Amino acid sequence: MDLVGRAAKLFGSAPAIMMKGKSLSFLECDERARQIAGLLCKDGFRAGDIIALLSVNTPELVITLLGLLKAGMIAAPLNCRFPEELIRNTLQNLRPKLLLTGSSAQLLYSGCRTSPLTSLLEDASPLTAAESMVPPEEMSRPVTIIHTSASSGKAKAALHTFANHWYSALGSEENLPFGPGDCWLLSLPLYHIGGYALLFRAFVSGGCLAIAEPDEPLASSLGNFPLTHISLVPTQLYRLLAQSESALRLSRLKALLLGGSSAPKSLLEESLRQHIPLYLSYGSTEMSSQIATTPGPILSPEQNSGKVLPYREIRKAEDGELLVRGATLFSGYLTERGIQPQTDSEGWFHTSDIGTLSEEGVVAVIGRKDNMFISGGENIHPEEIEQALILIDGIREAVVVPVPDCEYGKRPVAFIESEGENAPDDGAISLAINSAVGKLKSPVRYFRVEAWRTLPGSQKIDRGWYKKQALPISRSSGA
Repeated sequence: MDLVGRAAKLFGSAPAIMMKGKSLSFLECDERARQIAGLLCKDGFRAGDIIALLSVNTPELVITLLGLLKAGMIAAPLNCRFPEELIRNTLQNLRPKLLLTGSSAQLLYSGCRTSPLTSLLEDASPLTAAESMVPPEEMSRPVTIIHTSASSGKAKAALHTFANHWYSALGSEENLPFGPGDCWLLSLPLYHIGGYALLFRAFVSGGCLAIAEPDEPLASSLGNFPLTHISLVPTQLYRLLAQSESALRLSRLKALLLGGSSAPKSLLEESLRQHIPLYLSYGSTEMSSQIATTPGPILSPEQNSGKVLPYREIRKAEDGELLVRGATLFSGYLTERGIQPQTDSEGWFHTSDIGTLSEEGVVAVIGRKDNMFISGGENIHPEEIEQALILIDGIREAVVVPVPDCEYGKRPVAFIESEGENAPDDGAISLAINSAVGKLKSPVRYFRVEAWRTLPGSQKIDRGWYKKQALPISRSSGA
């Protein structure tokens, strides 16, 4: 199956990619992808070669990814927000045959040939298209290496097959339709599984992707395109809801898919108040994006991550860990020893997420197994305490980490971001949190934060860094 060619036959002159002032049809995308595939083959690259890409979201990056898909090569889009040293280390692990960069200032990396994306597109021409050596697109062939978001430390290189992305798109489409006449803003980076998955959804179902200018604020993009769908993480949604015009535009969409991390109840309440068509989703890089999603816009703030989508399976282990498998499950992590599968003897991938699963297949995620700690003989999930903290008036964000305690083994401490004049003092927070989660789970110290420390190139909080910060402070105070 040639995904791009199939879409060109099915959807023809309908817009596939929309950008400022112009658009490209599925037919035009197919032609340009064939030209890129032909040029790469002419230059000696072959199916199965790893091609790394370092760029923000641009139409050029999308077209190049389509060309790699048509040529049978493995696309490895890299997080361009990573520090340069981390990018070099990632490239050493990938050992790509080619590195394509999105800026004129190329990364100095001697491990492979490096070229700007613009040069590749300029050199591709109708003459090279005929020389394209497009292999049969077998469902099992690898097409991407996408790195995890590093929520538990070092980012891991996850290898996905054509089938993984295909069935991920089909399962999403059955639950949240996206087809001809629809327009989905590419608001997540293409090096993130949630961004790349949109390529397959568009070319499987015929919807259009809107690509904003690299520096364009998200709020501006809402008004610059005829959007019907958007994907956001909670931080992005929180900021947009604070702007009345942006909130109104969000309310006019068909769907807003919210994922990336647990959403505070207050954010869900505000979304409902402003009539946002909000779909909650639980997913992972390893499962090619969505695992479970609400079957429609949420109707109450008590709703959770929703029902398991088609082509996925999920079960809960005895210790509460969520296990997954199915047609969307990745092949394994790329390491120095090659591709290392990550499933147990029954084919289940252990997510490290702790959650609940109803008989109807409704999933609710409580927290991360690797974040959990034991205090006084009880399992403590920091995420539970964090959710309780941000329900307190005047607290915007919270991160809870453990510190050693001679009596209990470990006790929680909290880093919190307050909201100006409404900021509660420690006494008020303690009273509220004791009532919400109990004394054992209540933090023994509160530290104020003005700017959060996140993992390199990510919006995820660097919990390891906060553990290190809390340790000496807690020792000095006797916590």
